[in-house]
Amino acid sequence: MKEITEEMWTEIDRIIDRNQGKPGALIPVLEECQNVSGYLPMEVQQRISQGLGIPGSTVYGVVTFYSFFTMVPRGRHTIKVCLGTACYVRGGKENLDFLQRELGVEVKGTTEDLRFSLDSVRCLGACGMAPAMVVGEDTYAQVARKNIMEILDRYE
Repeated sequence: MKEITEEMWTEIDRIIDRNQGKPGALIPVLEECQNVSGYLPMEVQQRISQGLGIPGSTVYGVVTFYSFFTMVPRGRHTIKVCLGTACYVRGGKENLDFLQRELGVEVKGTTEDLRFSLDSVRCLGACGMAPAMVVGEDTYAQVARKNIMEILDRYE
């Protein structure tokens, strides 16, 4: 698990202090703190809760409700495998299963070396390119299992 450094704690405290007493500050504070630490573990949520005077259950509820917040460290590169109808029938599910085996992670998980996070999505809007996969900002079309590791080797 990625550790929150002393420098990160200092920046998190600055963010909290700067937003104390501001109505509607929770989501912006969570976003800024996640940008600092890379994720929002319970320790960070508790610090935000105490600093803003908001119940911990409220902070946790917001973190778990919005998909852009994460309680686990994210990898340097996010892999999104499309499981929309066109991608699914053309091998998207098999590609996802392959990635889970090869990387040793489940969907929403991150590799131990923090290189990759793996997600599945319902549609990338690239049905003509099925099965499609996105790594970071790069979209790959007609992805075959035999090419997946070659694609991932491009990302350090």
